[in-house]
Amino acid sequence: MNVTEITQLARDIRVATLKSLNHLGFGHYGGSMSVVETLAVLYGAVMKIDPADPDWPERDYFVLSKGHAGPALYSTLAIKGYFPLEELNTLNQNGTRLPSHPDRLKTRGVDATTGSLGQGISIAGGMALSHKLARRPNRVFCIVGDGELNEGQCWEAFQFIAHHRLNNLTVFIDWNKQQLDGELEEIINPFDLEGKFRAFGFDVVTV
Repeated sequence: MNVTEITQLARDIRVATLKSLNHLGFGHYGGSMSVVETLAVLYGAVMKIDPADPDWPERDYFVLSKGHAGPALYSTLAIKGYFPLEELNTLNQNGTRLPSHPDRLKTRGVDATTGSLGQGISIAGGMALSHKLARRPNRVFCIVGDGELNEGQCWEAFQFIAHHRLNNLTVFIDWNKQQLDGELEEIINPFDLEGKFRAFGFDVVTV
């Protein structure tokens, strides 16, 4: 996909996500909206995927560590053909395959069950290490919330990732500067986040 197509994909994801949340009547609007462009780029131009075969052994893996943004992931998967768009209207309802937070046992295309903040990045690190040890070419991509970085488990995972030189893993920090309780910097200020990641041994790019 080119830039114009990815931009349109992002718009489509945003509209579908808002419709599904509005149909439900509540949900994590802000956290879902702030990951849309990243999802559009990954699923539109970067990741190796096959919606007809979600468990394709050679696919790239995606972990939404900030699981409360699940509605945006579901919209992305539906638009890419993993399941019908109409199913987005069943978000977080009894008997749905689209629970409020991603569940890999329920939803086609979901690679990791997430929602408990801090755990997704650990899962992604484990996935990346397993692929590397098996000499498989699969890549892993993970979105972590900036507020999620308040969880100490994240930093243990980052040490693990850097120590094992997991260059098959790309981590995105969703820097929206907001948490459910208010402004990120007023709750726990992360200060020099770029410096922290460089100190941990990461190659850092700010977008």
